[in-house]
Amino acid sequence: MISAIRFALLLLAAPLALPVSAQKYPEKAVRVVIVFPPGGSNDVVGRIVFQKVSELAGQQFVIDNRGGAAGQIGSEIVAKSPPDGYTVMVQSTTHVANAHLYKKLNYDPLKDFIGITTLARQVGMLVVHPALPVKNGKELIALAKKRPGELVYASAGNGSYVHLSMALMAEMAGIKMVHVPYKGGGPAGTALIAGETQAMLATIGSLFPHIKSKRLRPIGVATEKRVSQFPDVPAIAEFVPGYDFTAWVGSFVPAGTPKAVVDTLNALLGKALADPGVMEKLVAQTLDPMHISPEQFAVRLKSDYDKYQQVVKVSGARVD
Repeated sequence: MISAIRFALLLLAAPLALPVSAQKYPEKAVRVVIVFPPGGSNDVVGRIVFQKVSELAGQQFVIDNRGGAAGQIGSEIVAKSPPDGYTVMVQSTTHVANAHLYKKLNYDPLKDFIGITTLARQVGMLVVHPALPVKNGKELIALAKKRPGELVYASAGNGSYVHLSMALMAEMAGIKMVHVPYKGGGPAGTALIAGETQAMLATIGSLFPHIKSKRLRPIGVATEKRVSQFPDVPAIAEFVPGYDFTAWVGSFVPAGTPKAVVDTLNALLGKALADPGVMEKLVAQTLDPMHISPEQFAVRLKSDYDKYQQVVKVSGARVD
């Protein structure tokens, strides 16, 4: 009887025990591939969050920016990496949008990755170069209608949130603007400041330093209501009725990564996102901390995959 009880207890305890490899994970440095160049919101979120993860795990999570092709270059690297938890990806909703903008990808956005968790909700900001003679969204739309096909807007790449958010706004406002894609939010912001382009609708996290220094003029936020960090900046919905388009930054690993490792990473990221210092840094740039389970993320990914299929269709956005 005693042995039977012990056996039953062992059976109950078994699901709680992690494999030895998972118990020790991470045993060495982890490569964090951010699929956009430095300076954009993906980079901002990745560096803030994974610096804390390094402290919590007692191992280095080394940032490796691999920008280009709207995140495809970095994504392909991660998709083809060993599924052992030592290559992690930071990518945005661009990940699912690419499936509908490109005829062929060298990976499957849903099947070749496991989503660990979202890291932050992204809120977009419509900004213009200070030299452009507009003070608000209504004036921008009026100018664009007066000069169709003359105003130029920058994006972080074809199919990026920065591309689709502006294309959708232009479609809903009934205006025509010229799209110029760059290799990430950082280069796109630099180009706008230099006067190469006149406008951009990018995440506030990537624009924050330029807004603060007044090198760019904010004229709208990509939400239905105004945000607390910028109460004087109107919601785009105030001059383009019905507009509401937010996004996220998330973390992924290659398909086939052991569940125990995925759960360990999810727990580490959850602790990092709950850290007061991390929260303060993210919220200050309107990057709302956003931690969910891998199962919840899988549902969100499928939902957003379908959503972006419709957004691409409605916006008329295409790879140039």
